Amino acid sequence: MIEGFSARELVEEEIKQRRQEGCAVSDYDLTGLSDEELEKIYLELSALKVKADFPFYEPNDLDEILKNSDGSSYKKEPDKKDLHDKFYGAWLGRIIGCIMGKPVERSPYGGGDENFAGWEYVKLWQQGASDPFPPDNYISGKSSASEKYSLKVNCPDSLKENIRFAESDDDIRYLVLGLLINEKYGNDFTPSDVAGMWQKYLPLSMCFTAERAALINSVTCPETDPAKQVEFCHGNRNPYREWIGAQIRADHYGYYNAGDPLAAAKSAYNDAIFSHVKNGVYGSMFVAALTAAAFTEKDAEKCIEIALSVIPNTSRLYADVLFAVKAAKSSSNAEELYSSLWSRFSSLSPVHTNNNAAVCAAALIKGGGDFAKSVGIAVGAGWDTDCNGATVGSVAGIISGAEGIPDYLKNPLGDTLYSSIPDFHPAKISLCAERSEKLYLSRSK
Repeated sequence: MIEGFSARELVEEEIKQRRQEGCAVSDYDLTGLSDEELEKIYLELSALKVKADFPFYEPNDLDEILKNSDGSSYKKEPDKKDLHDKFYGAWLGRIIGCIMGKPVERSPYGGGDENFAGWEYVKLWQQGASDPFPPDNYISGKSSASEKYSLKVNCPDSLKENIRFAESDDDIRYLVLGLLINEKYGNDFTPSDVAGMWQKYLPLSMCFTAERAALINSVTCPETDPAKQVEFCHGNRNPYREWIGAQIRADHYGYYNAGDPLAAAKSAYNDAIFSHVKNGVYGSMFVAALTAAAFTEKDAEKCIEIALSVIPNTSRLYADVLFAVKAAKSSSNAEELYSSLWSRFSSLSPVHTNNNAAVCAAALIKGGGDFAKSVGIAVGAGWDTDCNGATVGSVAGIISGAEGIPDYLKNPLGDTLYSSIPDFHPAKISLCAERSEKLYLSRSK
């Protein structure tokens, strides 16, 4: 199979993945099977074709993706007088959202259980801490829910009582990598260039699911043709290829292409296709376009509309984001919104692209332009709490600018991030934002 994953895990996840992609998958009893028998099943699953009556069309080719999109013609130059505030707001917002969500990025807050949905566990923790739900601040490490419900929280350095900096996290790490990729290549990079940057900067221990599979595949690939290399990297023993990993790597492509969502989406595609397919790729394109649009549009719903225009309107993700927008606008409060989202997406992994992209869209709509409220709604939803907090924080931070982010969220970070990447461990958040702004200005000349 592949290093770091058990044969059984890969087959179990591939069964789910193939069903979600629209294949007719037989029921398998995996009890007691050897690795060789599991390998045979995996190959059977990989050979399946999407059913003719599957109601979605989800291509991987960029031209075909754009051909089946609404067609984005939006392009607008950001106001130079707001530019510094928006770039600083982007970096601050993403990092704040990530740190707010880190403590509850664990079971049962993510996937829930037979007793409660994930968001209900976040609520129980907040109630036990006598803090608002959805949260409007960093998560406390003190809650009566720890005894009453045996709940725990992660990451002591990201708890409200302890924060002195932004601790290392993949959401922060990929933002830094996006900056480095854009500094080296601009928009003119290939999936092979992404592989090279990962091999240089990312130890295998810092990669998970689809990213781990793609990184391993990139150094074991037997193909010489570039197109076949890409297919091998995202396709070989990678049942996580529609999970959230590519979506959390996309923000900086939006920063670099501020005001040009289509260019941002094309750039994000070249990153995402290295490790993901279909909705995993569309999620990356959607977020890159979303952040690019936020530099020139104040209304979150308009940004989402623009971002949707770069992904296939024939895809599950397109339908799921539209559902989330409608649910956010029709629900009377966050809890009603969460119930709608969990009802629709309960069968997906807590770290799938579609449920989490839906949360991000819904939180931006429901947040109504308020930074803390928007991020808090994203974190309170459960599932991938730090990733969604980071994505919503990025977009909301651009829209509001750094000046619109409350001091009680900015100040505890001490303008410092850690990323586990050389020269960015630690680094000044403000200086990272200045590098992104300078890079954009050099691009836009």
